[in-house]
Amino acid sequence: MKHGEAGKKQEGWVNVSSHLTEMATAHPRWRAVVVPAGRDRANRVCYAHYTFRQLDRASDRIAHGLAEAGIGRGVRTILMVTPSLDFFALTFALFKAGAVPVMVDPGMGLLRMLSCLAQSRPEGFIGIPKAHLLRTLRPRYFPTVRTWVTVGRRWFWGGFTLSRLADRPWRPFPPARTDPSETAAILFTTGSTGPAKGAVYTHGVFDAQVRSIRDRFEIRPGEIDLPTFPLFALFAPALGMTAVIPDMDPTRPARVDPVKIIEAVENQGVTNMFASPALLHRVGAYGSRRRIKLTSIRRVISAGAPTLPANVAQFSALLAGGAQVHSGYGATEAMPVSSIGSREILSETGKWSERGRGTCVGQPLPGMEVRIIAITDDPISEWSENLCVSAGEIGEITVKGPVVTRRYFERPRDEALSKIRQGSAVWHRMGDVGWQDEKGRIWFCGRKGHRVTTGNETLFTIPCEAIFNRHPAVSRSALVGVGPAGRQTPVICIEREKNRAPQRRDALRAELLDLARTSPLTERIETVLFHPSFPVDIRHNSKIFREKLAGWAEKQMGMPKMPKMS
Repeated sequence: MKHGEAGKKQEGWVNVSSHLTEMATAHPRWRAVVVPAGRDRANRVCYAHYTFRQLDRASDRIAHGLAEAGIGRGVRTILMVTPSLDFFALTFALFKAGAVPVMVDPGMGLLRMLSCLAQSRPEGFIGIPKAHLLRTLRPRYFPTVRTWVTVGRRWFWGGFTLSRLADRPWRPFPPARTDPSETAAILFTTGSTGPAKGAVYTHGVFDAQVRSIRDRFEIRPGEIDLPTFPLFALFAPALGMTAVIPDMDPTRPARVDPVKIIEAVENQGVTNMFASPALLHRVGAYGSRRRIKLTSIRRVISAGAPTLPANVAQFSALLAGGAQVHSGYGATEAMPVSSIGSREILSETGKWSERGRGTCVGQPLPGMEVRIIAITDDPISEWSENLCVSAGEIGEITVKGPVVTRRYFERPRDEALSKIRQGSAVWHRMGDVGWQDEKGRIWFCGRKGHRVTTGNETLFTIPCEAIFNRHPAVSRSALVGVGPAGRQTPVICIEREKNRAPQRRDALRAELLDLARTSPLTERIETVLFHPSFPVDIRHNSKIFREKLAGWAEKQMGMPKMPKMS
């Protein structure tokens, strides 16, 4: 432990911004953030950057300006700024000031986003001009905001500009001596299986996440990170890595240009990369066709949805030496929980995944406890070991540990459904179903709310879909239930492989039903529907919106719409 860290521990305060200041002191001239800044006449990408000292000092100047403008300790502040040098400087400035940034995915849709922003009852608003235009057109969603800051050119609205707040001589900003349990940020879930909820992150949770990620993946200062999800980019400076912002639309990772991703890896010597399964597949397929080798990469971390063994194998072929693709497991409310490397996936667990046992997401990380409890949709107020199912039985996954958030922002009903108290500790119900094997590894079997109950049996999405995904004409499949809970008809929806010669639907349907009869998991599925392109989540473009597919299937089958399982 460093001397500065020991001092803070003794004094009882933790502020996640201190990781940046420590790097600025130890390695002031190392690059902290690199962003694409256009292209020259030869179409070569040009970059701008902050060193760790520059980023630390820029955030100091902004923190002084924010505090003078009224955005200080405990002030909830909407942050709507695209990935950029300003985004990093602002975020660390907010942490230093002890303010509480509120972050929402803009891709979730306008009304849902506005609803999330209103829920947080913000007092500050920092955004690019388009964000301010939105708030002037929809003022009723922002009645509590008192301080406005524009990043860029201010048009016809009032408030401050970032350039004005930051235009001052540098002097150190003493970070707020925040308690580990003090709120550091409110991060909204995607709402892919229900309403989007604001998970309350404390400085202690952020600090635990930095340490957990660093230790699990053996990340060392001086590495180069390519975070294709903006929120994960914030971990890079705290971990001592250079964050290279990719040239892509972060709300559409499934449509990323593989050339630009590979270009960034090769230009910057990227050693660490985060990729959603959708992005992993797209870049991996491109690189595989062209036999590209990404020799600088030491590890790839994939999360957001189950990663198919075939996609892991495809991307692994692009890597050199001992580099691995790590499939991580977690959620906005608890991350990271576990992970598993490609060697283990391809040598052992992958074959069991394809046979319908679920997707292995590895062993819990140090400090994390995992229990599998009996499935229920009711609240559970107090923890008891009697809740747990027998070894090897599928149930709901629950987790406890230092990276687990303890509450949602002013959503007591959702809190009651997701949190179980055990004295002063909290277990988080992941909303996922799965089981643990004899080695303690977690096997993910799908979302609890997506299970299909027929009256005779309960079917889980991931195990059943794995049977159909074995067919070469299937890009991916999705199990949905049509009808009322307890009497549902199981339906398998198929998205066909687009890079394959078309096959008559009737013939393919017959082959898929024959395949279904080879497994006791799927032998009673009798309905196959073909969908042109599955609706997916806006954050990673990987989680399938099965609720929407279920409604589509009801219409295809000519059935009246039924109430959905809670």
